[in-house]
Amino acid sequence: MKNIILYSAFLIMCFSKNTFAQEQIKIQDKYTAHNKGKFFISWGGNRDSYTKSDVTFRGKDYNFTLDNMVAHDKPKGWHVDYINPARMTIPQTNFRMGYFINDHYSIAVGWDHMKYVMTQDQTVNMTGTINLPLTDSGSDYNGTYNNTPSVMTEKFLMYEHTDGLNYVNTEFSRHDDISSLFKIGNTDKIQINLTEGVGVGLLYPKTNTTLLGKPRHDDFHVSGYGTSLKAGLNVTFLKHFYVQGELKGGYINMQDIRTTQSTEDSAFQDFFFFQRIIAFGGIFKI
Repeated sequence: MKNIILYSAFLIMCFSKNTFAQEQIKIQDKYTAHNKGKFFISWGGNRDSYTKSDVTFRGKDYNFTLDNMVAHDKPKGWHVDYINPARMTIPQTNFRMGYFINDHYSIAVGWDHMKYVMTQDQTVNMTGTINLPLTDSGSDYNGTYNNTPSVMTEKFLMYEHTDGLNYVNTEFSRHDDISSLFKIGNTDKIQINLTEGVGVGLLYPKTNTTLLGKPRHDDFHVSGYGTSLKAGLNVTFLKHFYVQGELKGGYINMQDIRTTQSTEDSAFQDFFFFQRIIAFGGIFKI
């Protein structure tokens, strides 16, 4: 009897060990169990909000500041242009590609194509001077201003970064699998991840401006820098495909904005932004 008990215990131990080993192998075989060495790429769209901003315009014959200028984005809604290769840079879009340096951390480069439009016909306080030659059509606005309420008519100023407010940045992010909170067992079928990140980059806007009756200017120009923080939820399907929603906030400082065809003319402003992003992407081993 003693031998039978010992033999039975030995069989149970071997069976348990083998079952445990098989479970470990199954876990290790899951593609989604580890991220290190994976490459990802995504494309999506955004909506944007901006804080009020003091904008200073300076040139040979003028130097003035508009206080608390209001601006908004320029959404296109759900549109085929987001996936039309010939027009996909026209809407407000987000591109990102990156690499997992370990299971939880990634580094990525991206382009946030936002749009910033000054709200036309708003009234703001204006401080500074305008002293254009009398032969210039903008000379109608000559004078000294001291917190003077002024209406932003199209004749006086049209001002927008609509092709766009391009934030070219690098992000460092953390990723955590929270599938277990949703009682998801097989993450190779569906996996839910929480992600947070910090970014820094340059602003490369194409600023569309008509100022004081001068010829319209619309050109790309490195104008400043930005920083950002984000948090998002990533849902990955069938190991390789995902949809990701993000909330991103940041600070933009542009000290050298081109406003006219003359290099003597420029503007500067800084403000905070808030993005709501939906992106679609893929993740693969390389």
